[in-house]
Amino acid sequence: MKTLFYVILISLCTLQGFSTEAQEIPKLGMIASLDRDSLLHASGFEMLGESVGRMLSPSLTEAEFQANVEKIKKTKTKVYVCNVFFPSDLKIAGPEVDEKKVLAYADKVFSRAKKAGIPVIVLGSGGARRLPDNCDYQKATKDFTQLARKIGQTAKKHGITVALESLNSTETNFLTTLEEAAGVVKGANHPNFRLNADIYHMMKENEPPQHIIDAGNVIVYVEIAEEENRTLPGVVGEDFRPYFHALKQIGYSGPMFIEGRVNNPEVEIPNAHKFLTQQLQEVYQGDK
Repeated sequence: MKTLFYVILISLCTLQGFSTEAQEIPKLGMIASLDRDSLLHASGFEMLGESVGRMLSPSLTEAEFQANVEKIKKTKTKVYVCNVFFPSDLKIAGPEVDEKKVLAYADKVFSRAKKAGIPVIVLGSGGARRLPDNCDYQKATKDFTQLARKIGQTAKKHGITVALESLNSTETNFLTTLEEAAGVVKGANHPNFRLNADIYHMMKENEPPQHIIDAGNVIVYVEIAEEENRTLPGVVGEDFRPYFHALKQIGYSGPMFIEGRVNNPEVEIPNAHKFLTQQLQEVYQGDK
């Protein structure tokens, strides 16, 4: 009789549109050096993000790279991503692009990322993509979209995903909105070249949450920080929930990484995890 009661109860909940299971919130990570691994883990973070330059760069000797791999193996948090993909002197947009050089560099980074077990590379690289004055923006966008497809093809060989990041206009002059970056990703049309929705940059450029909805399923990775001084969530107390509602609407279930300035790590890092978790739960699990 008790079993029958539970069957009827679950059936009623389903018919009335209720879920017996809350929607999971995105897993949280932070861009930080490996020496902050223990603090991040103790604060509740599951993942860590480093830089290509420190971890994977072709300029590192094989011995230096192998030493990094050993350190990565010992972390308590998963080293999930590396950012700052291209150095500023290796142009990836505009008239000075050397495609063979760019793709050879990318291939080496992806090869090392695979060996290190790092599945995602973020392509921000504001200096590398900065356009010279009077450059034909439309042509630069078309050319970069074609290069993006080839970068995606190179990434696929190694099982790596590239996440293109829109940067705000104080950091570069090319692809300064999520809307523009999403256009490139959709134009490149390659499953290994996807989109990073950086909420900090969106707020700096006054972009609405609707642009997340418009980008849809090409978003595979999200970054966040407070708008004014790029502080960690919870320092000022920014309300990110409108953007979280947009992420929930597109069914986003990937990771969310903080990339911000830290003044007092022992206080701000645990507080950021707590602060973000609360706002995400309110939105994703319908508490508010």
